[in-house]
Amino acid sequence: MWEDWIYTSWSAVAMTIVSILVIYAAIIIYTRIFGLRSFSKMSSFDFAMTIAIGSLFASTIATPSPPLLLSLVSFGLLFLGQKSISLARGRASMQQTVDNSPILLMAHGEILHENLRHANVTEDDLRGKLREANVLDYREVKAVVFETTGDVSVMRGGAERRLDPDLLRGVRDAERHFG
Repeated sequence: MWEDWIYTSWSAVAMTIVSILVIYAAIIIYTRIFGLRSFSKMSSFDFAMTIAIGSLFASTIATPSPPLLLSLVSFGLLFLGQKSISLARGRASMQQTVDNSPILLMAHGEILHENLRHANVTEDDLRGKLREANVLDYREVKAVVFETTGDVSVMRGGAERRLDPDLLRGVRDAERHFG
């Protein structure tokens, strides 16, 4: 029993090596064909694509199922699907279907508690992101946005600096910053 857990056959090792080489090459080729956007985190769909590629990659190199050919086809279909969705996102209706809306978490140094609840973000999470952005005082925060990817953007500046409204276009409750 212990031997099965620790050791494996040399043919299994060789198949793993071949799988790694083939899949790495396929990912490089697919990325060249479909573009670097394939591994971006610009939308929640992009993030899901990255997770799916990683999962399929791990399954292919660590187990005999899925078979190598099926994995190559699956990779191609994932890349093609991601490219199709990214092109379709150019239409507003498709973008609303695929992407979450970013949401304003802070405006003019004020925490928007109902938006925190809606985004499932705690005040401790928010304070951590403010510290990461080197915020020393809530009053220097113009706006904090919870992005569609789950990232948090912190926009800072003194009272004399104005936030361009275009930077908050499409952000839920952005009018609270300007109203």
